[in-house]
Amino acid sequence: MGPSHARAFIRFYAELNDHLPEHQRQKTLERRFYVPGSVKDMIESFGVPHSEIELIVVNGESVSFSHIVRDGDRIAVYPMFESFDVTGELKVRRRALREPKFILDVHLGKLAAYLRMLGFDALYGNRASDRELVSVSSQQHRILLTRDRGLLKHSAITHAYLVRHTGSRSQIAEIVARFDLAGSVRPFTRCMVCNAFLAQISSQELQGALPPRVAASFEEFRRCSQCGRTYWKGSHYRRMQQWVNELIGGAAGLSS
Repeated sequence: MGPSHARAFIRFYAELNDHLPEHQRQKTLERRFYVPGSVKDMIESFGVPHSEIELIVVNGESVSFSHIVRDGDRIAVYPMFESFDVTGELKVRRRALREPKFILDVHLGKLAAYLRMLGFDALYGNRASDRELVSVSSQQHRILLTRDRGLLKHSAITHAYLVRHTGSRSQIAEIVARFDLAGSVRPFTRCMVCNAFLAQISSQELQGALPPRVAASFEEFRRCSQCGRTYWKGSHYRRMQQWVNELIGGAAGLSS
């Protein structure tokens, strides 16, 4: 007769269920095992990346990824809490994933531009390698946004999120709602091209650098502190402002 197996019971909450087959979602799942292992290994055996997890509760106690699963353990796994401060309960990382700084993979260029338009620090390079993305995310404590499930499983990644939608406008609505960003939006304060802050500059300082029609029609200008691009409230500005207002209102409703 072989050794008897042990059992643990695990449930994933909120969007972590997106990583599970449909028949396993929103349910308490049983996992049988012979040799005790870490809760991190058990979680990832279901296909859920550790980089989207902020809180693990075993038998009512917050634990770290290294916690050894025992027979009869009941495990609850939660995603990032962006609307609530759970710092005092954290065991899986040193600090909560609450700072809205991002780095995006090569497939999310339009999303990066939208994040910058809303005033968020969003690094992006269309030739960045997976190694570079992982390194910058880890060293600068940036949340990695990606469409690549495999990238989320890299051992060095602690701040990451799998973007579910494919269209860029749906993606920005998803990110604003998921990370509770509506209250932090500062539109048109960053350069959409290079991510640096914009600074106000007078038309006199731009004399000779603007098309005559623009110089004669507008009084308020902003210049990128890094690349030197100049922005003004042209005909597209009102449409963009209306879209931002609708986006913030919609995201606030989704996250409430």
